[in-house]
Amino acid sequence: MIYGVKTIAGREKIVLEALAAKAKTRELNIKALVHPEELKGYILVEGELSDIEKAIREIPHARGIIRKPISIEEISRFLTPKEVEIELRVNDLVEVIGGPFKGEKGKVKRFDKTKREVTIELLEVAIPIPITISADLVRLVKKAEE
Repeated sequence: MIYGVKTIAGREKIVLEALAAKAKTRELNIKALVHPEELKGYILVEGELSDIEKAIREIPHARGIIRKPISIEEISRFLTPKEVEIELRVNDLVEVIGGPFKGEKGKVKRFDKTKREVTIELLEVAIPIPITISADLVRLVKKAEE
């Protein structure tokens, strides 16, 4: 069965890793752990309720279990990847919207669609250095002229 484990929002990954470690060392019947990004403050655990209860004991940031089992149909929308098509071309002007270079503008030098990575050359710096970041962290500002 699949159960929800309540956590402190923002600490889901810590709880998930601690649960995985405990399940492995104590050989508990926990088959899968997942934390959908849209589900703040919860992780989903597949396994026996008693084993999940044993595993979350003494784990910081874990707040409890939702004892009502969750069906696959209810969580299937969290398990299917979202395909957002990003169309970037060489010389497009982009703005970095996350990470250490947030707010910087740059020119696209290379775009790898399969890895979803973009190499940009920052514009407003003394020495233009190419950096490679996730395509999710850039926003198109202006298309390159053909």
